[in-house]
Amino acid sequence: MLFRTTISFVVLLILARLLGKKQLSQLTFFHYITGITIGSTAAEIAAQKETSFPDGLVSLVWWSVLTLLASYIAMKSPKWRNIIDGSPTVIIKNGEISVQALKSVKLHMSDLMMMLREQSVYSIQDVHYAILETNGQLSVLKKPAEQSATKQDVNADVSIPEHIPTEVVVDGKIVWNTMEELNLTEESLRKKLKKKNITDLNEVFYAQLQPNGSLYICTRKPDKAQKNDKTG
Repeated sequence: MLFRTTISFVVLLILARLLGKKQLSQLTFFHYITGITIGSTAAEIAAQKETSFPDGLVSLVWWSVLTLLASYIAMKSPKWRNIIDGSPTVIIKNGEISVQALKSVKLHMSDLMMMLREQSVYSIQDVHYAILETNGQLSVLKKPAEQSATKQDVNADVSIPEHIPTEVVVDGKIVWNTMEELNLTEESLRKKLKKKNITDLNEVFYAQLQPNGSLYICTRKPDKAQKNDKTG
């Protein structure tokens, strides 16, 4: 059983890498059921000694191959993509509920209202468009008057940051690959830490460089926890 479990684990890990992130994210119902089937098959091989080990592995690998083949066909053919993955359904258009669309996706009004509330929408009058995606999630576009104001609306700074918040120290150790990507040196990092009275790198549990150049610092001792270094 240890041998079967180990081999099943390794094969499942390899297949998960081959199937890719789209399968893991379960973007559609097809990917959802194939993911469950692959996991159930691997569990059957590992836990049920009555199941033929070679036959189980063949079944697991072949199911994954069929999944990859179906994904490849869907990528090449829009017609087959609609058959395999389905297509989004417009539930609300221009603020009007489509009763026919609700019936086609077998969705009750109570279900629709629950999904709207999950999007922080409590009144259908606030909705301009609502689309039921192929993964079962509801995408909502509010009417312009109900949308949140953007930075452009309030004339705030909309310049694109040079980088996203990036970790530079983890558990007292410098993350050199991100330091190189940001063109930072150890000397410049230590200067930033020194401004917050931190001279020993081991005192830092986590440090993250913000887009504005400030440094978020979390020390090992809560009473010495540092916040943003506004001086950069």
